[in-house]
Amino acid sequence: MRTVLTHRIELKPNKLQEARFRQCVGASRLAYNWALAEWQRQFEAGEKPNEAALRRQFNAIKPIEFPWILDLPKAVPQQAIKNVGRAYQRFFQKKSKFPRFKRRGVQDSARLDNGPETFAFDGERIRLPKIGWVTMREALRFDGKPLSATLSRKADRWFIAIPVEMERPEPVCESPASVGIDLGISTAITLSTGEKIDSPKPLKKHLQRMKRRSRQHSRTQKGSANRRKSAARLAKLHARIAQVRQDFLHKTTTELTQRFGLIGIEDLNVKGMMANDKLSRAISDIGFYEFRRQLEYKAALSGGTVVVVDRWFPSSKTCSACGGYCESMPLSVREWTCIECGAHHDRDINAALNIQRVALATVSWTGSHACGEEGAGRSRKTPVKPASLKQEITHGLFVHG
Repeated sequence: MRTVLTHRIELKPNKLQEARFRQCVGASRLAYNWALAEWQRQFEAGEKPNEAALRRQFNAIKPIEFPWILDLPKAVPQQAIKNVGRAYQRFFQKKSKFPRFKRRGVQDSARLDNGPETFAFDGERIRLPKIGWVTMREALRFDGKPLSATLSRKADRWFIAIPVEMERPEPVCESPASVGIDLGISTAITLSTGEKIDSPKPLKKHLQRMKRRSRQHSRTQKGSANRRKSAARLAKLHARIAQVRQDFLHKTTTELTQRFGLIGIEDLNVKGMMANDKLSRAISDIGFYEFRRQLEYKAALSGGTVVVVDRWFPSSKTCSACGGYCESMPLSVREWTCIECGAHHDRDINAALNIQRVALATVSWTGSHACGEEGAGRSRKTPVKPASLKQEITHGLFVHG
């Protein structure tokens, strides 16, 4: 099986290399914004713009209007203009919004290569065109064919992303176990096994410090050295918060995909939940969407299956013991007792158990079933109608009555 995995490695450039990196991301931003503006101008004039013509046009004016770009890898402006073409293509396919102009300091990046033959590795070093050998924090982990080299900056740190094409055997799931996962705010992750995993909540932990540094930054004079220093301190704090969150999500999703071959998770409307002013900060501090994204691709690599349960399935209101249904259950209710059978439930654990049952029913899973035999490595969405007031259990699975 041919797979492409990307290794993102931190770089340790010297002062001259760091200055050249800044020029590269600046040139990439300039070429992108120029191509976007030119595309819009030509379209309004009744022409039919395309990225190949824009690249030729930029090459013609580059020695006159932007001579400093000649000292940088030639792929930097070319790949940026290609990105404009891809952005419009995705917009026309209704996969993304209309392309917007890039701002300085916001997701600074630049692709430095023009093919795998234009860069090379030597242990913990990488050779980049017109920049030379740059030290990396670690060697490239994957054995295969490196496809490209994309430079990016996060606060005061520089990274290089290397997609590697490799041949891997078909993934074989090693665990027959299944689990249902309920995501929440008071407890970030609740498993149907009864385990509860709380998030480090880095934004909540550093919120007062962030507010203080934001106030200090707003009081500095625009264009001053103090403002640049203040912006760097604030960006470093934002990066720290994001890194703590990513570290927690990666470690948790890796552990779950290694322990369980079948994982059930709810199809949460994260965008709609973020519209709630009282909950949006807590939701973003956990990272619901990123958790599901990592879970799906890691399960695919390990041969597991992720079942995405319909968002309208009443997992919290349904009794996991008898199938009874509770009409009303506000978020403040964390424990409840089923009036049908008298079973006492923890709200989150009960929801996780119901999600696990739906996942089992979706793939017809049993403990003796060959793990991942059918549909392994896939993410499935299951349409589940809201439960009726009365449900019965047949062969351990819910059947609507």
